[in-house]
Amino acid sequence: MKTILFVCTGNIFRSMIAEYALKKELDAGYEVTSAGTEAAPQAIVPLVLECLARHGIDPTAHRQRRITDAMLNGADLKVAMGADHQTFLAREFGAQVPLFNEVAHGLAEPVLDTNEAVPDYETNPQARDAHIRWVVDHICTSMPAFIARMPQFMAK
Repeated sequence: MKTILFVCTGNIFRSMIAEYALKKELDAGYEVTSAGTEAAPQAIVPLVLECLARHGIDPTAHRQRRITDAMLNGADLKVAMGADHQTFLAREFGAQVPLFNEVAHGLAEPVLDTNEAVPDYETNPQARDAHIRWVVDHICTSMPAFIARMPQFMAK
């Protein structure tokens, strides 16, 4: 069975969304997981749950995990959601990992976290919520392209 691992910071937003969106689209024969570089205990934002529900995805069984060497080495495809995650995985584990958008669309562009895309997210709820909706929709609608291109990135 091939294993796919998505990595972000907290493992409650980007990597979690990618994990559950891919699980929804893939046939049997794959184990899809996610982890965070920090994974400090925190709840999934209710808007994320609402947006995922519109895509027919229920991640309420999700439990945050912090990335370990065993997780990384056990994955046939490791995917970073942001450039900072690529840097972390290279520095801490010596792993060269593609970005989500690189696998899905051939673009070396990160999927930005809310605080990166909306620096005033705490005082600008409209922009914050628009970004959250965009991230969920982008990841979910990118899955057919991700699936089509992922064999090119799988460990041999």
